[in-house]
Amino acid sequence: MPKGLYGRAALILVLPIAVLQIVLAIVFVQRNFEGVTDQMMRSAALELSYLSTLADEAPDLEAAQARIAPVADALAIDWELPGEEMRGYRRVFYDISGRVVILRLEEALPNLRAVDLASSLRRVTLQTETPHGPLTLQFDRRRAAPSNPHQLLVLMGILAIVMTGIAFLYLRGQLRPITRLSAAAEAFGRGRVVPYKPSGATEVRAAGHAFLDMRSRIERQIEQRTLMLSGVSHDLRTPLTRLRLGLSMLTDEPEAEDMLNDIAEMEAMLGTFLDFARGEALDDPQEVSPAGLALSAVENGQRAGGTVSLGRVPPDEVQVTLRPLAVERALANLVGNAIRYAGKAEVSVQLGERAVVFTVEDDGPGIPEDSREIALRPFARLDTARNQDRGSGVGLGLSIAFDIARGHGGTLRLGESERWGGLRADLVLPL
Repeated sequence: MPKGLYGRAALILVLPIAVLQIVLAIVFVQRNFEGVTDQMMRSAALELSYLSTLADEAPDLEAAQARIAPVADALAIDWELPGEEMRGYRRVFYDISGRVVILRLEEALPNLRAVDLASSLRRVTLQTETPHGPLTLQFDRRRAAPSNPHQLLVLMGILAIVMTGIAFLYLRGQLRPITRLSAAAEAFGRGRVVPYKPSGATEVRAAGHAFLDMRSRIERQIEQRTLMLSGVSHDLRTPLTRLRLGLSMLTDEPEAEDMLNDIAEMEAMLGTFLDFARGEALDDPQEVSPAGLALSAVENGQRAGGTVSLGRVPPDEVQVTLRPLAVERALANLVGNAIRYAGKAEVSVQLGERAVVFTVEDDGPGIPEDSREIALRPFARLDTARNQDRGSGVGLGLSIAFDIARGHGGTLRLGESERWGGLRADLVLPL
């Protein structure tokens, strides 16, 4: 079965017409080609049998010729006695009625030697054995089978093609709204909002309006979540700022520095929460260079004190459509995790026909295969995989990258680096 809607609709449309044409053609062939030919040949066979009998009963060749001549002329049958010898039955493969003609001639003429239907489709030539030599008879094919029987089949085929084309044009007009709805839904799944107006049949319009309502609700929910967490972050940062100012004045207290570090960690956590809430809502899709994004992530990781290198990347002039700020945030989280839990890391880019893959590999302890799905969940921290003492994360780094990948219609794959032995994170973004 075809996988696409157009293919299945075309199959539903063409299959009944094709079956109908085949059934009608078979019935027509049986009734017209075989049935009518059989009736016509029974009458013609009587005339041919009578001529053969006249030749058999004549005492000599001259008498046979004298008896056959007036009867054959009256029946419009060409004859030759003795005729040039013929052998076998000949007909072209597409001559359907020729098989019936030969069968009826065999039944009516016991001494039948040969039948030739291949030399001319308009004439029937046969030969019988007589005591005076081979008797060759020839008559018009229209006396043995219906004339131009293929015209109905040709007319049926042409009409079927024309009506199928008209129906397909109408069907395409009905399927176009469904295709537009599918494209709008796919674009929204990748984080892009494209203009869409419901059209088509009543059911398709209802589905289109339901999609628009759903898209509006999701957009409002995302906006409300971002505003709520932004407000919470702002409200919490105000007292944290006052605490920082107050503690900065207590320079003589030994606990002041530790408390200032705790406040800085809380502010970093608030920033991470806000990044997770924002997702990819900060920028719109635009043409960017994947190599430039990877280089920016490497430079930021190096400024943060990590040993980060740039691997294989496509040329700078290659441009793809992505959300640059969202992708930068995702790469920053992946590189940050690599710096936090490993000694060195590498960022590379692979560009395919359907997707661009940003890969971050490190030489750290990695993540066990059975824990990789858990690592992608928000606030998940794996004690056995990545040493928490080497960082102060809250378990949102991989979740943010995964959420951004899904917002582009892609995914984040975690595996083991063959080169470095640590974690390999593939940020797959479809084009």
